[in-house]
Amino acid sequence: MVDLELVILKSGLVQKHINRIGEKTDTDLQSFLKDIDSQEIVSFNLHLAIENCIDIGSHIVSEEAFGIPGSSGEMFHLLFENGFLSLELSDKMSRAAGLRNLIVHEYDKLDAKRLFEIARKDIHDLENYLKSIFKKLGISA
Repeated sequence: MVDLELVILKSGLVQKHINRIGEKTDTDLQSFLKDIDSQEIVSFNLHLAIENCIDIGSHIVSEEAFGIPGSSGEMFHLLFENGFLSLELSDKMSRAAGLRNLIVHEYDKLDAKRLFEIARKDIHDLENYLKSIFKKLGISA
């Protein structure tokens, strides 16, 4: 059985990290590119936000016995197959998991401009993920 308290707790952490990202990207691109501290704070908080989204999905997939995914991308696809996510959102979250891997394993290859764009535009995918999960689990936001 899905632990709703865990889902809510992890969702709160995701939102906290999203808020921190927003604080550090409430600027123009040139200022962001000059500010290494902001870049590192955004990277770190993106990593943690995505990681908590993965934790939520993994918990649901495990507790509902949807299968054993070989990757985070497969886990998001299992959530799609079982009505938790749209195909589009599943694909976006799979890409987010790929970004998480890049941040963790290949940080030196991370492009600050792309990081800024993701933090400004694609961050809403994480919020949409939480909304979709909450809706399916009957949790009011």
